[in-house]
Amino acid sequence: MAITGILRFWQTYKNIGRIKEIVNVFLRHGFGQFIEQVNLQRFIPLRKRLKFFKRWPEVEKHTVPQRLRMVFSELGPSFMKLAQLLSSRPDLITQEYADEFKKLQDKAPPFPAEEAKQTVESELGVSIKDVFPEFEDTPAAAASIAQVHNATLKSGEKVIVKVQRPDIRERIEADTVILAVIARLMLKYIPESKFFNPAGIVDEFSKTVKKELDFVIESRNAQRFKRNFAENPHICIPKVYTDLLSGRVLVMERLEGVRIDDIKGIQSLGLEKSELAKRGVDAYFKMIFEDGFFHADPHPGNVFVMSDGRIALMDFGIVGRLTPEIMENIAGAFLAFFNRDFDGLVNQYIELGLVAEDIDIETFKREFKTDLIDICEPLYSLTISEIKIAEYFEILTQVAVKHGLSIPSDLLLMNKTLLILDNIGRQLDPDFNFASAAEPYATKLVKNRMSPERILKRTKENLTEMGDLLINTPKQVSRLLRKTLKDGIRFNVNTLGMEKLIKDIDRSSNRLAFSIIVAAIIVGSSLLIQSGIGGEIFGLPAIGAAGFLIAFVLGVALLISILRSGRL
Repeated sequence: MAITGILRFWQTYKNIGRIKEIVNVFLRHGFGQFIEQVNLQRFIPLRKRLKFFKRWPEVEKHTVPQRLRMVFSELGPSFMKLAQLLSSRPDLITQEYADEFKKLQDKAPPFPAEEAKQTVESELGVSIKDVFPEFEDTPAAAASIAQVHNATLKSGEKVIVKVQRPDIRERIEADTVILAVIARLMLKYIPESKFFNPAGIVDEFSKTVKKELDFVIESRNAQRFKRNFAENPHICIPKVYTDLLSGRVLVMERLEGVRIDDIKGIQSLGLEKSELAKRGVDAYFKMIFEDGFFHADPHPGNVFVMSDGRIALMDFGIVGRLTPEIMENIAGAFLAFFNRDFDGLVNQYIELGLVAEDIDIETFKREFKTDLIDICEPLYSLTISEIKIAEYFEILTQVAVKHGLSIPSDLLLMNKTLLILDNIGRQLDPDFNFASAAEPYATKLVKNRMSPERILKRTKENLTEMGDLLINTPKQVSRLLRKTLKDGIRFNVNTLGMEKLIKDIDRSSNRLAFSIIVAAIIVGSSLLIQSGIGGEIFGLPAIGAAGFLIAFVLGVALLISILRSGRL
């Protein structure tokens, strides 16, 4: 414990400049009370504490989610990436915050080309001129983590060179440490924050961003997609040059085309927009429902249409994975939906492990079923072409959030991906319908789920589990009895909100004691003034006047503390 404490102290000391910057940005956008709640006010000079005590009209005209979005935008790449992650987790932060964070765009000013060249040479151990006879200094694109330069190999092949920003890895790692500290402080000083799991959010962010920072992982993702679409003539995945690869540099085949949302550009190529919409969505349904491995960042800047009509995908840093079990549950949900089996639909949510242990299952089933009926019943009066399935995915997510379900991040990532695709599909073809495109994949999933081979496999798995249960149960019962006889069983009781109550009582008692001291100084100063002891200032005894001044300063400090806490 002592070593852990020393390490935490060292990490805090090492990042103290960045912590002060973060605290000041939060203050500037009206989050002073939060800074005080998590005990970070010690990083604010006294003059700034007084300055930020007053109310700011420009802060008040924005909502809390808007202000938090502005904070994350101002604090740079790490916080922008965190906001993008949170935008896909309405189950943790509510829909209002998620919608606001979706507005953040991952754009950044480019860094100098010379720095990019130095990174390429140091990472690959080559000279730029020896490998790339042509290397464009002006980047084709720049984002928070990396920027892309067009180049040409000696063989004449046109490529893109993705180069990581200098020091971005170190900065994100430092910010991750700071975010972990803030998460711990939130759990310590704001016990109710545990319900949206700040430590879990930071941990998920850390894992996600580490993968994005490792271009070797991105290259493997790209190669896996290329294998998965090797037989598809309509989808193009760029080639990765594995001999020109490192954790910070990635060289890929350059694919020429127009953005998927550039309608005029697509029309100039003479391509059929409705066919492009179908091909693109078919590709994503294959990824999600057949491969269980999907490109999870399909914004228009990452999807291009080539002159020959093929759709090219770029940027494979963010991917989603679906296990066979989740894919089976999706199939079961489709089957239950089409059969109007709402009990079965509710059971799919339970089988996915989305329902917390402390939720009353029977009450949940009854209330959740009622909400599902309200959502789904109107669909049965529509034709399949009239159903806007992506919108209903969003509504189902909101209902799940309402009932406190813990939704796996990959499922939310899938939901976000489908919403983006639905929007792109309708831009290309206003009559495009997701449900029509999904129907064959859903049918195939259901058939696979009910196939004799799959039923036999599941039966074997269940029998194996039952066998393990029969073998292990006597051992576990014996172990439990031994612990019981040795008084080895302990019960942990967690009293929700007790930490906050103790903190509030402690703070109140401290303020009361502080008030008594101030009152004592005032009384003592009054007696000294009456006695006339010592020299005079402005016609009053100096010692008594000094006492009044001290009491005034301490009283104002106490008043500021009470007002800033928001509790009069």
